[in-house]
Amino acid sequence: MSRETFAILVVAALFGLFLLLVVATLIRSRYASAVFKETAAGAQPRPEAAAPEAKKPKPVSRREFFRHSLLASLGLFGAQFGAASLAFIWPNLRGGFGAVIDMGLPPDAIKSQIEADRLPFYFGAGRFYLVNYEGDAADSVYAGLVGEGLMALYQKCVHLGCRVPFCQVSQWFECPCHGSKYNRAGEYTDGPAPRSMDRFRVFVENGSVNVDTSEVILGPPRGTNTIGQEPEGPFCVNIGGE
Repeated sequence: MSRETFAILVVAALFGLFLLLVVATLIRSRYASAVFKETAAGAQPRPEAAAPEAKKPKPVSRREFFRHSLLASLGLFGAQFGAASLAFIWPNLRGGFGAVIDMGLPPDAIKSQIEADRLPFYFGAGRFYLVNYEGDAADSVYAGLVGEGLMALYQKCVHLGCRVPFCQVSQWFECPCHGSKYNRAGEYTDGPAPRSMDRFRVFVENGSVNVDTSEVILGPPRGTNTIGQEPEGPFCVNIGGE
């Protein structure tokens, strides 16, 4: 069963349950009202002859007021709960984080921009960086993650989850929170981070780059260095005298 089908089934079940609760409440309220009217009618004798009177607006009783207020509250709660549930379990309605994101760009266009700017291609909605990767580990350490020379790195530092910016001077990723550093391929180089940056799978479909953010692939362990890149300038982040 696909993710979309599962989301639709769950939301439909929640909505059906909400409707059952509303119908049960309405039936119970009407039944109580009917019993009350029959009891009141039996306690009072009917007049033998009553002159027709002009109909007057029927005042809303306290019972009816509370019943209508309850139904309105249930309706508002159901709408809010359904919308929140849908947003939580079906994040790929808009193709954002948690879904397969179609970049709408061919690999060469993204790689050309990375080389021209000397910066990774950052996509905020997907929370990842795209970097050029032509290392020998494309078919071993990073098997299944590299798509036509592009690799996607999750923006979060694996130490405590801060967003890791890229330092254009050193050409390394440098976390401003506690000083963890990673080379251009997101491989651990320094600091308290327990491993390299996490990744997403990249593939090309119909000439467009796609990044699957529905599954976070843990980064390789410390000591992994498949590109042998040294810092190319001063660090942007210096913590603890680094």
